[in-house]
Amino acid sequence: MTDLMQEHINEEEEKETKMSKSSRFVLQIVGAATFGTISLLFSMFVTPYLPETPQGFAYFDPVSIIWVTCYLIFGPLAGILCCGIGSLALMPFDDFAPIGPLMKLAATLSLIIVPILILQFTKRDKNIRKSQILKKPKNYIIYGVSGTVFRIIVMLILNIVIYLMFYGSSGLEVWIVVVILLNALTSLWDLLFPYLLVFVTKIDTKFEIW
Repeated sequence: MTDLMQEHINEEEEKETKMSKSSRFVLQIVGAATFGTISLLFSMFVTPYLPETPQGFAYFDPVSIIWVTCYLIFGPLAGILCCGIGSLALMPFDDFAPIGPLMKLAATLSLIIVPILILQFTKRDKNIRKSQILKKPKNYIIYGVSGTVFRIIVMLILNIVIYLMFYGSSGLEVWIVVVILLNALTSLWDLLFPYLLVFVTKIDTKFEIW
């Protein structure tokens, strides 16, 4: 009788675990769709009024901040989906589509893919959530700087290719400097504001998805 009861308990725990995984998956999808929609609204009603460089670069991009915030709250799957959903939603409304939304997608994904990969292969206690590792300021800074460097490299390559296609080599040196500086600056905002919104306010503790 004891063995049968134990088997029944194990089966119930396994069902609960599966339900928990299923619930987390649904929350990640819903979170990605919600934040992707919010980023579209910001792009339509906020971004056009923000200051830009003569080359059309934004000094401050709330859209990417929303995408990174989604990642910190709901996890890697939601973060990647949010970037994809958000960039697709921007296509009909962005004056520089499809290049603009795709460049924004590349910039944000290259920024968050580094911490995603590092956390994926980091050994940890099973009771410690990955988001809590990222929550530590030291880890967040290290992963953030690594992501920023990778983002600058990716965006530098893409911008050089696009610039050469449209403008040739004239003025390329100035363009490269602008790309490096602005990607470093926007990466700072993309990392700082989501951290304050999610971890300092302890929103992450209300979800505990990843």
